[in-house]
Amino acid sequence: MGFHRRLAPSGFDRGATAALCVLSAAVAALGAAVPSATAAPGDNTRAEVDRLYTEAEKATESYNRADERADALREQVTRAQDRIARQQESINTMREALGSLAGAQYRAGGMDPSLALLFSDDPDEYLEKAAALDRISVHQAAELRELQAAMRELAQERSEATGKLAELDKSRKAVATHKRTVEQKLAKARALLNSLPSADRAAYDRASRSDRADLPDPGNAAAPNARAATAVAAARAALGSPYIWGSSGPSGFDCSGLMQWSYAKAGVSLPRTSQAQRYAGQQVPLSQAQPGDLVTYRSDASHVGMYVGNGQVIHAPYPGAPVRYDPVGMMPVSSVTRV
Repeated sequence: MGFHRRLAPSGFDRGATAALCVLSAAVAALGAAVPSATAAPGDNTRAEVDRLYTEAEKATESYNRADERADALREQVTRAQDRIARQQESINTMREALGSLAGAQYRAGGMDPSLALLFSDDPDEYLEKAAALDRISVHQAAELRELQAAMRELAQERSEATGKLAELDKSRKAVATHKRTVEQKLAKARALLNSLPSADRAAYDRASRSDRADLPDPGNAAAPNARAATAVAAARAALGSPYIWGSSGPSGFDCSGLMQWSYAKAGVSLPRTSQAQRYAGQQVPLSQAQPGDLVTYRSDASHVGMYVGNGQVIHAPYPGAPVRYDPVGMMPVSSVTRV
């Protein structure tokens, strides 16, 4: 029975790739087709832009979660394929050994009836009966039982791999859906910003700059440990980097991507999403926050920043606003985590 080293690519692999291309083209077309906003320029328009950015950020975290799940499933499928390949090689070896034994018996004057069954049109039926046949030697019976167990294990591995592939297909579709949602929100926000009068647009842009002259110096408060100090230094080095949704550096970041990248510089592996990062260490009160602590925002923990001292965090706010300092109370705080 022949077997390939890797499971043959399924139709959904090619279909998912094509779907992503189609989705990207559709999103691009959507961005081009969004009509100019009719809302009166001013505070209402800016508030709507902020709302869209918030929704886009939540969708970005959902995208990150789905993408992380897809990556994990890809690794599991790869490991399963390797196990299946090794198991098939082992089964082939056992079959060859039993075939040699059958050949020897035949040359000696005939084949044992039980071994003849092995090479019949229904070897699986043979395997169910072989252990009970009186004419099989103890050694032969042990080898046959080993082969039977190996074949059952192989069937189980194949079944599990098929399930993982189906789950991976669902994750890929979820990634594409969240990608489309993010890009739709951002396209609408850009259209609204473009509808603002030049003076209002300039005011919004000034509020998005990284050189926050209105904020006090964050100071040099000591981090609680060396890894936190290293992470803070990395986050400060990223100041001014652009916000890029779904990115964890080094050329750009979304909010959780910045935290993951900064702590990676300290040799600490954080989860990819802000929701998971809030549980990546010890929960502490906001009043006890120290540099390097992760501050998550909103009830759904859909945004995260790093506390750096003097009531400030470094974070990647939203598209158009680069990595910057902001007051720790810029949004409702959900939790503070010491890694």
